[in-house]
Amino acid sequence: MKSVIEFCGLVLTCLLSLSEPTQTQIKALTPNATSGVYLIQPAGLKARFRVYCEMLPDGGWTVFQRRTGGAVSFSRKWAAYENGFGNVASDHWLGLKKVFCLTKKKNKNWIMRVDLWDFEGGSVHAQYNDFRLGSKTEEFKLNVGGYSGDAGDAIRGAYPGIDQNGYGFSTIDRDNDGCSPCIFGDIAENDCAFSEGGGWWFSRCGSANLNGDWHPAGDNIGWASGVHWLTWKGPAPYSAKASRMMIKSV
Repeated sequence: MKSVIEFCGLVLTCLLSLSEPTQTQIKALTPNATSGVYLIQPAGLKARFRVYCEMLPDGGWTVFQRRTGGAVSFSRKWAAYENGFGNVASDHWLGLKKVFCLTKKKNKNWIMRVDLWDFEGGSVHAQYNDFRLGSKTEEFKLNVGGYSGDAGDAIRGAYPGIDQNGYGFSTIDRDNDGCSPCIFGDIAENDCAFSEGGGWWFSRCGSANLNGDWHPAGDNIGWASGVHWLTWKGPAPYSAKASRMMIKSV
């Protein structure tokens, strides 16, 4: 372990003594802070939990999703996505409940960054201001502000009517995607999580889903279920080699 940090209650021990620390402040005040696993305990949760912090030149980022291969299945039900799964030092989903706690203070602005890698050696990113999740009673609905980057704004959609912003999270056992059904040509879709795979903030299925099935090189194009960011590659759906989602406060 690198340190013990308390978010939300915001008391930091071991590394620094600040009343309201963030990963970015740790990086700014301790430039040699290294990327790795940190132990935190946000207010509202009874137990500490581990997070992976990427210490980059623009500050410290808390990773809440990482995909690098198919070893960890993301075909999970609601409870797993709520509480988290995988190994935070490698492929994992941190958990909706934990991300909600980290971002719930309205006096802080959180940025979400999505990094994507393809099988041809390229990478792109998408960044959103004003990121936060709704509470459990709001189905952990997604809220994002302005977009920047070179991956395209897949959350708001590759075409009108599929904006995922403001939608609750969906899994195969809890459907919040707005389809009753959704009509795509001659196909009627009632539950995006069944066809798209994994859990996500589906809106009429949408054009972003980084929690679908992982596909290897040579077998990663054309799948309905995949690690998709459809404003990035096309025209056939391209399943990414790797993805990472992370947040920091500013």
